[in-house]
Amino acid sequence: MEHFEPDKQKLILKEYGKNIQRLVDHITAIEDRDKRTQSAYTVIEIIKQLNPTIKQENDQKLWDDLYIMSDFKLEVDAPFPMPEKELLGKKPLPIGYPKGEVRFKHYGRNIEKLIEGAIKLEDDEEQEAAIIFIGQLMRSFHSTWNRENFDDAIILDDIKTLSKGKLHIDLEKVKENGLFESNTHRDFKPPLQEERTNSKNKRSNHSVKRRPNNGHNKKRRN
Repeated sequence: MEHFEPDKQKLILKEYGKNIQRLVDHITAIEDRDKRTQSAYTVIEIIKQLNPTIKQENDQKLWDDLYIMSDFKLEVDAPFPMPEKELLGKKPLPIGYPKGEVRFKHYGRNIEKLIEGAIKLEDDEEQEAAIIFIGQLMRSFHSTWNRENFDDAIILDDIKTLSKGKLHIDLEKVKENGLFESNTHRDFKPPLQEERTNSKNKRSNHSVKRRPNNGHNKKRRN
């Protein structure tokens, strides 16, 4: 007598296992919509108990998986609508890459975007601060490509070129204050701090006085 094995149960989503798939098949076959909806909520809670790592924000994914396991036949009053079956297996849209060539590749496209944002600034002080920040970035990027010493005028010329002459800052001001050097402010101490250190030094000098010699340090005579 030949023995035939029963057909294996089709697992649509293998990560949930056979038992969950059986529950989904069972509730899908329930005729009463209210009971079917209540049973669907129960299955969702069972899945959460079996997978404690699942967080609240993943509820929509759980309901989507429930619909998928029912082969999109489960009709219930769920908090999330049934996803479209056509979306399954659909290839994602290709990622759009920015068009147009970068004028200075060693700076990158982000510098161009920063310059575009700086041009839109109406306040003169804010725009100057933006130019200084951009100049510091451009100097650091430039140094990775060319380690030789170069003049700040190169950075200013590049800013002028990229901004089409809309951004400008005085070259002498940049050089005298070292505005394009990212570590400019580290070399200087705040005035208050200098005054405090000077006052402390004065106090220490006044407090340390030579004690009068009352003859205690004289050698004893034998």
